[in-house]
Amino acid sequence: MNEQTLRSPVLPLTWLISLTLFIALAIPVPAAAQHHHYKLIDTGTLGGANSSLGFEGERDINNRGTVVSLAETIIPDPTCFFPDCFIGHTVEWRNGVLTDLGALPPINNSGPLWMSDSGLISGFSENGVTDPLTGAPEFQAVLFKDGNVINLGGFGGNESVAFSVNNHGQAAGCAANAEPDAYGFCHGTPQQSRAFLWQGGTMKDLGTLGGPDALAELVNDRGQVAGWSLTDSIVNPATGIPTQHPFLWENGRMRDLGTIGGSAVQVINSMNNSGQFVGAMNVASDQSFHPFLWDGRSLRDLGTLGGDWASANWVNEPGDVVGWAWNSGNQVSHAFLWQKGAVIDLGTVDGDPNSEAFVVNSRRQVVGATQDDNFNYVHAFLWECGSMTDLNALIVPLDGNVQLNAAVGLNERGEIVAQGTLPNGDQHAYLLVPCDENHQDVDGCDYSLFEASGATNAAPPIPVVQGARAQHVVTSDLMRSLLRHSKLSYHARERRPQN
Repeated sequence: MNEQTLRSPVLPLTWLISLTLFIALAIPVPAAAQHHHYKLIDTGTLGGANSSLGFEGERDINNRGTVVSLAETIIPDPTCFFPDCFIGHTVEWRNGVLTDLGALPPINNSGPLWMSDSGLISGFSENGVTDPLTGAPEFQAVLFKDGNVINLGGFGGNESVAFSVNNHGQAAGCAANAEPDAYGFCHGTPQQSRAFLWQGGTMKDLGTLGGPDALAELVNDRGQVAGWSLTDSIVNPATGIPTQHPFLWENGRMRDLGTIGGSAVQVINSMNNSGQFVGAMNVASDQSFHPFLWDGRSLRDLGTLGGDWASANWVNEPGDVVGWAWNSGNQVSHAFLWQKGAVIDLGTVDGDPNSEAFVVNSRRQVVGATQDDNFNYVHAFLWECGSMTDLNALIVPLDGNVQLNAAVGLNERGEIVAQGTLPNGDQHAYLLVPCDENHQDVDGCDYSLFEASGATNAAPPIPVVQGARAQHVVTSDLMRSLLRHSKLSYHARERRPQN
């Protein structure tokens, strides 16, 4: 899977964030086919074999360069929640120091899902109790703050998760209540899932759009919350669940945003401070799904690269969107960048057939991963100024002992976090610091520019395709699996239906 306290007696946090964005936008970017080198830093573990970053819909690095990840300890875990059967904890890497942020007592697993620029981290922790409805450990929504693990509570049910937190300490997520429910949207427990907004010790139920369940995914610095809700209790045979719509909650009101033709939301992944957010939704007939953008006024189908399926992973402050999309005939899936009504195919590198973009910053740098025929992540990439490059070629010193498989986080300073694999198969979380004008005198940096070969398999922009006709059937079982996706599994999570 998937690390800041601002101390300024003069400047408010929001002013400093705006200044950071302004400076970032003013920094010159290298000419096309030229890229800076990056210093590679292993953020480490807690004695165990692995550390892990989050992928879609999670934030692992903030604009101060702090990294948050999940790291294995050497404490055996009898429940084997993580594959190695060792306890994993949320950790923070800052200025070369890795700090264990712990978990709820006594000895439990925890994990981060979002980190704000103010250093707050939202996520989950086991509480030492077995959920009697699932037979698995119970998880509680938590906030990691000032060295403490704060249990955010719930609504009387067995599970809760905090998916995101803003700079003001508002956290959003889902919490089960005690009412039986067949769907288990909040971490699989068969109880109603309710969207919550937590602040200052109080968890508020945001309500629903008429159905029994809702889930809040994201909260921005304006206190706007993006999520989804069931609109009724009538099961749709095509999806196996009742109709599901995205919502925007603000000023005490949940607003139904409608659909792009289908009856289910696949995922909501990213939201900016203008209230724009992105994800994936079903199109007409519920046989495929497309990326969507709520642009503040209407819901937009962003189209695909000619195929039937696509999803949006991130929206930056200017409103650019990145994600993945199938091409015509659903033969390969490529990373895309959506700008002002056009979908740009970012291509791939190293001969890999597939790719996925995870994050785009305000400088329009894009990071992601290429994939093999089985959609295993292979090479982490950076795309900027029209050129995609394998990040393994940019790191200094060149390290044959690690393969960077997926770049999953990027901040406004151009710092990147990536998942890498060691020769023995262990996976670690890495920080890549650019050797550029904004990072002067970094020990071990190579400040020369890397000349990219330009051999990316890219295509020119194509017009947005609105509601392309589906050619493949997505089974209700698969759809339920996609819709029940919980952001509690790490490493390579695959949503794509297979041909």
